[in-house]
Amino acid sequence: MAKLVFAMNLSLDGYIDHEHFAPGPQLFRHWIDYERSIAGSVYGRRMYEIMSYWDEERPEWTEDEREFAEAWRRQPKWVASRTLQSVGPNATLIGEDVEAAIRDLKDQHSGEIAIAGARLAGSLANLGLIDEYRLYFHPVVLGGGQPFFDGARPKLRLEARDLIGEDIVRLTYVPA
Repeated sequence: MAKLVFAMNLSLDGYIDHEHFAPGPQLFRHWIDYERSIAGSVYGRRMYEIMSYWDEERPEWTEDEREFAEAWRRQPKWVASRTLQSVGPNATLIGEDVEAAIRDLKDQHSGEIAIAGARLAGSLANLGLIDEYRLYFHPVVLGGGQPFFDGARPKLRLEARDLIGEDIVRLTYVPA
């Protein structure tokens, strides 16, 4: 049975914003390795649209960016959306019954399946489907935006904490 993991970069005050801060070289390497290790990812519509940037090769990319794109393209993706009509390569659209689809994915796969998108994660947390949360704190205060925890706040227990690079703290929690 697969484990569902919600892992994202966020500010010290708990907000997600992919334009105000970006991973440095060590954290980016961490994300490349993580992308290679997982069984697949479940995306909400907005996060999938952001990440689909990696579908097409770009001449300005660094070697690390090419490596990440290759890992991202290779992994299976499932996209939970009621508005999208189609998705890109190696992706499957999940329409109406997201809960049943996610339960099936957990039953049919092993390893980790990443959850990408705070709104989707909030919905899955309300259903008790997320097995682990990994919060990657950046030394930035945004003061607002999309919160990491969207919706009900699950009761959590700290499992691990570690430093990635010089200034990123990762906290790993499981439901209590």
